[in-house]
Amino acid sequence: MISLRKQPGIATTPNGTLTVLSVSPVEADHKCLQEIIGHSNWILLKADRVPPALAFLQEQQISVVLCDHDLQPEGWIEILHNTVHKRNPPCLIVTSRLADERLWAEALNLGAWDVLSKPFNRSEVLYSIAGAGVHWYHQTQVPAASMKMMKAAS
Repeated sequence: MISLRKQPGIATTPNGTLTVLSVSPVEADHKCLQEIIGHSNWILLKADRVPPALAFLQEQQISVVLCDHDLQPEGWIEILHNTVHKRNPPCLIVTSRLADERLWAEALNLGAWDVLSKPFNRSEVLYSIAGAGVHWYHQTQVPAASMKMMKAAS
């Protein structure tokens, strides 16, 4: 069993947890992701469509979203557009069976964190989620630290 919490740079919140939302109509995707991250202290939430995913994103602080490219026409783009203006927007990782250079370029140019091909490769999933989680954490902490310093200076 591996403990991702103890690896440097992986613990992304003060208590070491990371909330990951998997958005896919394919139950096998959720199951595979749970098997990959199940030995960590990361929490996996699941949604099979965009509306439930958007509800999760409004109700909870999600660090990373993995969204199936084929969910619906431009479903991952809808999630991206609905989160980009949030105070602490999650990092979006697009997943696809046909993850090619075109999709990768489109996703990154629109603001996604990464693109992962399916079936999932354990090390790629862990690497991508961990990187996204660290990025998300630093984006949430730097503004808070800046505000504390500004208040202390005044």
